Amino acid sequence: MSARVTIDVQPTPDTAMRAAAERLVDGATRAVAASGRFTIALSGGTTPRNLYALLATPPYATRIPWPAAHVFWGDERCVPPDDPASNYRLAHETLLARVPVVPDRVHRVRGEDEAFAAAALYERELRAALRTLHGPPTTQPGARLDVMLLGLGDNGHTASLFPYSPALDERECWVLAVDVDATPPARITLTAPVINAAAPVVFVVVGAAKASILRRVLEGARDPAALPAQLVDPVDGEVCWVVDAAAAAELRRG
Repeated sequence: MSARVTIDVQPTPDTAMRAAAERLVDGATRAVAASGRFTIALSGGTTPRNLYALLATPPYATRIPWPAAHVFWGDERCVPPDDPASNYRLAHETLLARVPVVPDRVHRVRGEDEAFAAAALYERELRAALRTLHGPPTTQPGARLDVMLLGLGDNGHTASLFPYSPALDERECWVLAVDVDATPPARITLTAPVINAAAPVVFVVVGAAKASILRRVLEGARDPAALPAQLVDPVDGEVCWVVDAAAAAELRRG
């Protein structure tokens, strides 16, 4: 990896969530100080639920400048926004409905639409928003999300970049429709070039069930086809792994 990699091992899941919240506060604060706004890509899955609930309560609800935020998603399941499987629904119910984010700056993926059309629409929306916020592209891929929140799947996937998916090789498109070995199988995901333009990237990983895959991703042989989380290597930034002691149990470092 060329990015700075930090592994922040916390004793419990609760302290890991607080540590992750502090990372998000720091990234948002620095972005707003520099430009008056910040962009964040949220993750789905089970781990973020407690983090989002924490961010919606004091002191984090006021420490993050939500009126200056543009909110995106790293991936979405191809379901309607009110479906229990929707990443948007999770974030809306636990976080976004409880903080003063500007509705027009919440850029959800239209998971209810046909997948390829929804991916193309989201790419256009993402490009337009980041062009407006950052100006014309000057670096690959010409996008910069100020904060990227990611999780780690049991099989080494992150966002909806799954092992051996053709999406892992994508270098031009920012958003793809993919079929994955999960339920539901149809997903829409950001691609590695967009993820790797973000700074910082914050992974949140908790629980003993993640110990083996975390060790493989961080300390095993490099094999991003099998372990897509290894693709995350920001061009100009930091990757911070916020993990609890149970998830870190098999690491040699920490």
